[in-house]
Amino acid sequence: MHTFAKSGSAAAPGSEDILGGLVGVRVAVAGASGYAGGELLRLISGHPDLEIGPVSAGMSAGTPVTDVHPHLPALAGRTFDQAGPGSLAAADLVFLALPHEESAALAAALPGHTAVIDLSAGFRLADPQAWAAYYRTGHAGRWTYGLPELPGARAGISAARRVASPGCYATAAIVALAPLLAAGLAEPRDIVIVAASGTSGAGRSASAALLATEVMGAVSAYQVGGTHRHTPEIEQALAEVASGQGAGEGIAGAVRPTVSFTPMLAPMPRGILATCTIRLTGAASTPAVRAALAAAYAGEPFVHVLPDGRWPTTAATVGSNAVHLQAAADPHAGRAVVVAALDNLGKGAAGQAVQAANIMLGLPETAGLTAHGVAP
Repeated sequence: MHTFAKSGSAAAPGSEDILGGLVGVRVAVAGASGYAGGELLRLISGHPDLEIGPVSAGMSAGTPVTDVHPHLPALAGRTFDQAGPGSLAAADLVFLALPHEESAALAAALPGHTAVIDLSAGFRLADPQAWAAYYRTGHAGRWTYGLPELPGARAGISAARRVASPGCYATAAIVALAPLLAAGLAEPRDIVIVAASGTSGAGRSASAALLATEVMGAVSAYQVGGTHRHTPEIEQALAEVASGQGAGEGIAGAVRPTVSFTPMLAPMPRGILATCTIRLTGAASTPAVRAALAAAYAGEPFVHVLPDGRWPTTAATVGSNAVHLQAAADPHAGRAVVVAALDNLGKGAAGQAVQAANIMLGLPETAGLTAHGVAP
């Protein structure tokens, strides 16, 4: 059985070891014109220990940052640069918020000593065949997986120079289900996940399907039938938990989870609500399922098991780095149902990347982040 690491339990190198005594940490953002890039800029702007260095966006190069992100008036006077390894390498840490092909090419051109956190899928999967099946491009390899709440993950992140930040849907599903597998309460086969995301999860590129007139008042499924790219990522992480391995330690001989994942588009700008069901290994009760979640995340600053009877809502997590969880046993079906809510641009993207950066740099893990949402 796994023991989940708690906040601050893994020793992280001090910021002076990485920064050579510098007072502030200069970070660069490549792909800063997108939604995740904009959220990174917002979080970095309010971070007590980070300062914004190079800010790049290929097609928006030369454009004032506030033309694209008017909600960031503190960045008035800044313009987007062209992404290039030379300028980015001058930073202490680089966030890559680019499509996976661009991230892989840019990461390969950066010096090996440069700390990099990639928000794309480019370095999440260990299996080249799984990568080829879902992405159909060359496999660039696997980096340390940046989900701190997984068993052993903090130690790996603190020692890494390259970290792959998890996907938004994957984060919700893995956080929901990993404790049940770690506790031996659930069977890794026959996992079913249905999750709804806000439209910002599709990125900022223009699309007729994302027009307000198409989305408002409608909920629709997409990439049905096991074709969504987060499927192998979820299976990989849950396989490592089920096999007793820490994140990234390999899954040789492990029982491979089988995940049926159906994503849905919901008429809201941001947020994910994931309903995850998993077959129980015995006659586990709702209190036992809830106890496994509570034990796994006791002391975690950003994962909250809600009081009995209260179910997660995306509205409560908007603007935060939090995950809200609730669970129930379904004895009729012999399954556990775990519902997770998060902000897909927060804990599902930029917030999680900043959380990993804090660990890498030896800073307080919660620095610049909040577990509190915005209401109404």
